[in-house]
Amino acid sequence: MNWFLGILVVIATFCTMEGITWLTHRYIMHGFLWYLHKDHHQPHDGTLERNDWFAVIFAVPCIILFYYGGIKGYTILTYIAIGILLYGIAYFLVHDVIIHQRIKWLRNSKNSYIRAMRWGHKMHHKYLDAAPGESFGFLWVEKKYRDKIKADDRKYGKK
Repeated sequence: MNWFLGILVVIATFCTMEGITWLTHRYIMHGFLWYLHKDHHQPHDGTLERNDWFAVIFAVPCIILFYYGGIKGYTILTYIAIGILLYGIAYFLVHDVIIHQRIKWLRNSKNSYIRAMRWGHKMHHKYLDAAPGESFGFLWVEKKYRDKIKADDRKYGKK
């Protein structure tokens, strides 16, 4: 496969993963697998959660795609796997490191995107049960959260 086309497949896969993540989060994690996700919405001790099993669950299709893409020679599958892997890395960095501070990094960021993302996630976590819920996306921040940060900046005289 042409490397340029491969890069386009990686980018398209990465972007598609946002929609897949929204659907999975809304209808699976807050649906029939709520028993795994529930502890992520509840106060608890310890660093690991049952919710962390989702990293393993979501890695399985990626591993399978890498296997068939690499061993069997279906290169488009390899590029799809790379897109999923990159999304998984982004998810870990943004969700676990930046938002939940499992690793203390960018704690006091003034970046409006990061602040809007944190606000949307905070609104998601205000619900302690599976329903009703809001803000199921990940990298795409809904307009109402971006607008809230802009309004706060105007109110408090920030850029």
